[in-house]
Amino acid sequence: MRINNLFNEKKMVFSLEVFPPKVTSSIETIYKMLEELKGVNPDFISVTYGAGGAATSNRTLEIASLIKNKYNMEPVAHLTCIDAKEDEIKEILRNLKNEGIENILALRGDGNPDTAGRSNDFKYASDLIQFIKKTDDFNISGACYPEGHIDCRNLDKDIENLKIKQEAGASHFISQLFLDNEYFYSFMDKTIEKGITDPIQAGIMPVINKKQIERITTLCGSNVPKKFMKIMDRYEHDPIALRDAGIAYAVEQIVDLISNGVQGIHLYTMNNPLIARRISQSVASLIRCSNRAE
Repeated sequence: MRINNLFNEKKMVFSLEVFPPKVTSSIETIYKMLEELKGVNPDFISVTYGAGGAATSNRTLEIASLIKNKYNMEPVAHLTCIDAKEDEIKEILRNLKNEGIENILALRGDGNPDTAGRSNDFKYASDLIQFIKKTDDFNISGACYPEGHIDCRNLDKDIENLKIKQEAGASHFISQLFLDNEYFYSFMDKTIEKGITDPIQAGIMPVINKKQIERITTLCGSNVPKKFMKIMDRYEHDPIALRDAGIAYAVEQIVDLISNGVQGIHLYTMNNPLIARRISQSVASLIRCSNRAE
């Protein structure tokens, strides 16, 4: 199924994100996780572009194929283009097609010192989107950044880039995680003003330890509300309490987003089916209610 059709069929789409195991790990390590995530009944599961990059060493295709062909769920394969050559991207597209995968999340990706400068075929995610559109018939999603991309803190410019992705052929966007819903609402208002008509899913990550906070602020540049830091400080020495508080915070975010008419929730699972299951159970009735509404 092409996931852009989901947004025509449902008012609220609920999806998950997973990442592949390390190249040195057995693929069987992910079987149990996918089996448990199937019970969550997501509309689709996206698979990040794992370490290794090259078509021969990356496990994104392998996991996406398992999701599609073994577990009968709909996968979205992440694909990054920084330093990639056109022939490499073509090979990956052929492999995805051969496995019956119809959906791609097109990303610029982060630079790798080992491959820096090896190719200038793609400069931006929009270049990759255009290339995929002219090469084959995939449904293409893109990423968006409610607080601005960490390399482009001018939000207006970032939304202009989003419009370019839409015009290049993206049919849907997934947001980077955020911890303060007001940033997302302000972002949505700006996208409407700029003529962004593609559906946008809100990306939510349940934060269950302090290391995640460091990663969020360093790699994503997301703002951490005082309310959230109080939770982290209060429970940092009790892992179970901190996990439960992090789940509760994510659920509170999702309840507010659904109540305000968000078009979809994309849950960053961190490959933790327990957390995904608890959150999905907490909001399942809200999602059903949204999709019953006229």
